[in-house]
Amino acid sequence: MHVQRQRTETTDRPVALRGAAARTWALMVTTANDMMRQGLSPSVSEVAEAAGVSRSTAYRYFPSRADMLRAVVAKALGPILDWDDGASGEDRIASLFSTAFPRLFEHEATFRAALRQSLESDGADATLGRGHRRQLLASAIRDLDLPDLQKKRLNRALSLTFGIEAMVVLKDIWGLDDDEVRETALWAAQAMISAAQREAKGARQVKID
Repeated sequence: MHVQRQRTETTDRPVALRGAAARTWALMVTTANDMMRQGLSPSVSEVAEAAGVSRSTAYRYFPSRADMLRAVVAKALGPILDWDDGASGEDRIASLFSTAFPRLFEHEATFRAALRQSLESDGADATLGRGHRRQLLASAIRDLDLPDLQKKRLNRALSLTFGIEAMVVLKDIWGLDDDEVRETALWAAQAMISAAQREAKGARQVKID
């Protein structure tokens, strides 16, 4: 399952960019990522200055800080966006978590910085890469025998267990290590799925009776 990378979710490198243009784009993304990992919340202008790129060129690639942030997040997510190892049914959620969490841990500083910048944003763009989470979780539960409305609610609930926000809670509040974070998040996700399945089964029995 290849997650569609829509404009409202991330700014991947434009297909038309080649040669020097592609290198400049990559330099901007790498520089922004490095600055974010240092705890900074750089603007497009600040990244351009650090990268030795003119401001006019930088804004041509990234009209806003949100555009730049989406590109950084997409690069950090990497192979997660192409996740689908063929698992089916209830095994898909475990497969997703096993694939995603190691990558999230590896780039934790970047995702924490992205979260911080998101919280500091002026509200002009509230997406900042979060659309991927909805699509990935929707794919993870696609095989479950649940009504569409219940699947949508389950998807929303599962989003509480997946991503940097869940990691922040489990690490910073509970002091868990990486393995404990993944195991706890997966346990919570599986418990939600079981609850949704029991609810759906009960509703079907009521209709039959």
